[in-house]
Amino acid sequence: MRGVPAHTDSPESGHDVIVLGVTASDAHAVANQLIAHDLRAEGYTVINLGACTPVSEFVRAVRENTGVLAVVIGSLNGHAHEDLRDLPAARAAGQLPCPVVLGGNLSVGSRKDPGALDRLHRLGVDHILTELSDLLPLLRELARRTTRSQVPRAI
Repeated sequence: MRGVPAHTDSPESGHDVIVLGVTASDAHAVANQLIAHDLRAEGYTVINLGACTPVSEFVRAVRENTGVLAVVIGSLNGHAHEDLRDLPAARAAGQLPCPVVLGGNLSVGSRKDPGALDRLHRLGVDHILTELSDLLPLLRELARRTTRSQVPRAI
């Protein structure tokens, strides 16, 4: 069900579907539900796969829904790299052609591994967010890019 856009800067590209979920070994569901609520309030159609979502479920959701702007994945337990180990194969097979956005606690322990973000990018994650407040601006920019790429060019 679509929410009513909260303001005029809502999705306009026709690509307004967000596939949302939490990594496979992560059972944290509250933030996921709040993010889904906020995205719907902004006018996005949200396919919320919930907690403990393997890469194959993200692939299925993208395949079964048209207009997917992005796959947004959260991880709070710090095991994103292990949970997304199937992402490179899915990306290489063209099963996740849209941007993959990852946010949350992305490494285990209080000491953060500086190489963790590079490893996640190498897996096929396009955007890594450190602040939830960066999600909506990123989605708006992705929608603008999608709209621009669909405009026919004069010859």
